[in-house]
Amino acid sequence: LVQTRDFNLLVDTCVGNDKPRKITANQALNTEFLHDLAATGCDREAINYVVCTHLHVDHVGWNTMKVGDTWQPSFPNARYLLGREEYQYWSKSESEDQISVIEDSVTPIFEAGLVDLVETDHRISDEVQLIPTAGHTPGHVSVAIESKGEKALITGDMMHHPCQIARPHWTVSFDEDQEAATRCRQNVLKELADTPTLVIGTHFATPTAGKVVSDEDSYRFDF
Repeated sequence: LVQTRDFNLLVDTCVGNDKPRKITANQALNTEFLHDLAATGCDREAINYVVCTHLHVDHVGWNTMKVGDTWQPSFPNARYLLGREEYQYWSKSESEDQISVIEDSVTPIFEAGLVDLVETDHRISDEVQLIPTAGHTPGHVSVAIESKGEKALITGDMMHHPCQIARPHWTVSFDEDQEAATRCRQNVLKELADTPTLVIGTHFATPTAGKVVSDEDSYRFDF
């Protein structure tokens, strides 16, 4: 959750409830996601923007929620910002798993008229901008934040674990283009190293956020 003076923005929406997936051993989750969000003082009706860094199953699930027998937008007052290239790629996928993700977590927000297809360098405001970080998927983005002289970067799946900061050439099997993903990490880490930018790893375990520091011929993550 990113809060500015003007809007509330949610970055990536996890797996979602009531959606059996391979990633959950084909079990439908029943989590307190929306309750936990409301506990921050920002309920689902107060979300103005939703950014999906990419359209994998664990980043779009709470785009929608089950109401009766239909999937309805979880954030009815939000504009959902999806990468144009990312959507074009996955909407043509013949993977049965990805087809189901599009059907229940993406198509309903299109049908509700809530989607804006944007470029990978789309600027949301003076403080928040998307940064192209393709490799994990063709249209993957990260989210750059700048406010009051401070900077942060929400990685999305550009990196999955802090070990990839020390070993950026280590890839994961579900990177669509492993070579591009490696180049992307190397370039971003070089830019981040020894700067005060707070790096927020979407998949990093607690404490999640830290800074990239040069370490001999590589880097380390200082929490």
